[in-house]
Amino acid sequence: MVESAVCGVCYRHCVIKEGEYGFCKVRTTLNGKIVPANYGQITSMALDPIEKKPLNRFYPGSFIVSAGSYGCNLRCPFCQNYEISWGDEVDEVKRESRYVSPEELALIAKDRVKNGNIGVAFTYNEPLISYEYVLDTAKILKADGLKTVLVSNGMAEVSTMKELFEYVDAMNIDLKGFTDSYYRDLLKGDRDMVMNFIKEAVKHCHVELTTLIIPGENDSEEETDALSHWISELDPEIPLHISRFFPRFHMTDRDATPVEKVYKLKEVARRHLKYVYTGNC
Repeated sequence: MVESAVCGVCYRHCVIKEGEYGFCKVRTTLNGKIVPANYGQITSMALDPIEKKPLNRFYPGSFIVSAGSYGCNLRCPFCQNYEISWGDEVDEVKRESRYVSPEELALIAKDRVKNGNIGVAFTYNEPLISYEYVLDTAKILKADGLKTVLVSNGMAEVSTMKELFEYVDAMNIDLKGFTDSYYRDLLKGDRDMVMNFIKEAVKHCHVELTTLIIPGENDSEEETDALSHWISELDPEIPLHISRFFPRFHMTDRDATPVEKVYKLKEVARRHLKYVYTGNC
């Protein structure tokens, strides 16, 4: 009999047979237990300014070791990192990835303190699909007095991430739009799950949010007004980054977001929020 297990990371709750993979192409069943197949497999690493995450109000002027693996539990057609995120697209980078243990990653971060580094940012692909690796590394970083940062789509079960919240110091979370149809039909995701994750995250760490503005999809003033009003009800000082879209991957059927549109939506968001930034302009 083929054993299977239920993944608890996101709303899909994939039932995964032994040796097979869930939707994210990362979580698999091994000896009847769900594990991340990409545990410690690093495809990209760099020392970045913290503002590149983007985090504008968390240790501004500092740097952070940024590390990414492969896989994602969304299917954004405009993905900027599709080579390491999108399903079958990641097969080649899987072969090229390098195993870096939590201990080694923490040592790399510690060695870069002399260069202004404050810790590790898990980014580039979706880090929560391998939250076990993030958690193991974060425990070491905390013991060393270093910071743990997540750049995430936030589409994860709060109950599954409960322990992780104790060790993360800052997150930039994508709130990609503010309609269920946008999340469901275009991104293959679940808006309510993301919003619930954000509600919990702000209780535990510094949070900044990012919305990429896609022409004809989530670019109305009404939607930005509703999105920023919701954020303000959590805390009007949560920073929001409104970012400009460029044609990419499977979404080359429209032009880049007009710069004036991005700045106009910034004005709309400022009705409710103290800190609103523009990106890619």
